Amino acid sequence: MSFEDTVAESFADAGADAETAETAAERVAAFREDYEIDLPAEDVADRVESAPYDDFAHAYDWLVGDLAADVDDCTDSREYRLEGFGDLAADPKQGA
Repeated sequence: MSFEDTVAESFADAGADAETAETAAERVAAFREDYEIDLPAEDVADRVESAPYDDFAHAYDWLVGDLAADVDDCTDSREYRLEGFGDLAADPKQGA
């Protein structure tokens, strides 16, 4: 079984519907490939299960942020998240 298939299966087990599990698996696989990180499927499953959110979409987006924090070259992980860039991403009034 491929990395992506294994991750999609673990995401479905974590509460994602089939379409969301597939999309999330594609995006985390792209992150893994784009940043050339060693990321076993089992680690992805463990991290999403230990996320501080019960809702899968939030847990997955947290997972991507957590992975990105460990990668020096990743300055914007939104393309890998389920929520993506959002409606207000370019709004200069939004922020801290």
